[in-house]
Amino acid sequence: MNRPDGRQVEQIREITFQPGIAPHATGSVLVSFGDTRVICTACVEDDVPRWMKQQKVKGGWLTAEYNMLPYSTLQRKRRDISVGKLDGRSSEIQRLIGRSLRAVMDLKALGSRTVWVDCDVLQADGGTRTASITGGCVAVAIAMNKLLAEKKIKQSPLKQLVAAVSAGIYQGEALLDLNYPEDRDAAVDFNVVMTEKGQFVELQGSGEEDVFTAEEMASMVSLAQQGIQQIVALQKEAISNADQADETSLQDLAQAFNFRK
Repeated sequence: MNRPDGRQVEQIREITFQPGIAPHATGSVLVSFGDTRVICTACVEDDVPRWMKQQKVKGGWLTAEYNMLPYSTLQRKRRDISVGKLDGRSSEIQRLIGRSLRAVMDLKALGSRTVWVDCDVLQADGGTRTASITGGCVAVAIAMNKLLAEKKIKQSPLKQLVAAVSAGIYQGEALLDLNYPEDRDAAVDFNVVMTEKGQFVELQGSGEEDVFTAEEMASMVSLAQQGIQQIVALQKEAISNADQADETSLQDLAQAFNFRK
C-alpha cells in the first residue's frame, strides 16, 4: 500500500534526540518523530508531595505534565489557562506519561526527591503521547546520570528504559507509527508502551467507529514490538552522547580553571 509519506508498513518515522535543549532543567531533550516535535525535561526537586509525608511513604516520586503549545497544531490551540482548566485529553496523556515512567523507576532509590517531567509539544503530526513518553525517558535518564555524577545518589533509580509507539489499521492494513493523516483516518488506533526488555507497560487501543479482530490486534502489537526495539537503540545512543557532552564540558571547565590559576 502507499502511505501518505511513502514509508513501508513496518517503518518508523525518522527519530532524533537533541539533548540539552533546556539548560536549566536537570535533564532535557527535543525529541522528533518525523514532524512531531516535543521538548521533554526532567527537573529534580529535593522534596516530596505532601501526601507522601502524611502517609510516611519512603522514597521519592515522579510526576508528569503534558501541554500542546498554541502553535503546535494547524489551527491555534487555546491555552488551558485561558479556559480555566486542563482539558480531558491532556490530563489523560500526562497520567499515562507518569505511569509509564514510574513503571521503570525505583522510587526508593531516588530518595526524598520529586522528578517533574514536562512534555511540551512544539509541533503535532500524530503520536505526541508516544513521543512524550520516549523523550521523557531520555530526559529522566540524563537527569539521573547527572545526579550520579554529582554523587547525590549511589545508583540510578532508572531500572531500564521505556519507549512507546503507535500502530493502527489504515485502509485495511496494520501500520506502525501513524502520522496525523493516518491517525485521523485510521479504523483502529493503538498506543503501545514497552520496556527495553520487551515487557508491556500499557496498551491503549480502540476502534474508531469500527471493530478489529484478534489477528489484527496481534499484527499491531507485533509491529509495535519491532518499532520499540529500534527506538530503544536510539534512546541509548542519545543518552550516551549527552553523557559524553557533559563530561567534555566538565573537562573544558577544569582546563579553563587551571589555565586561570
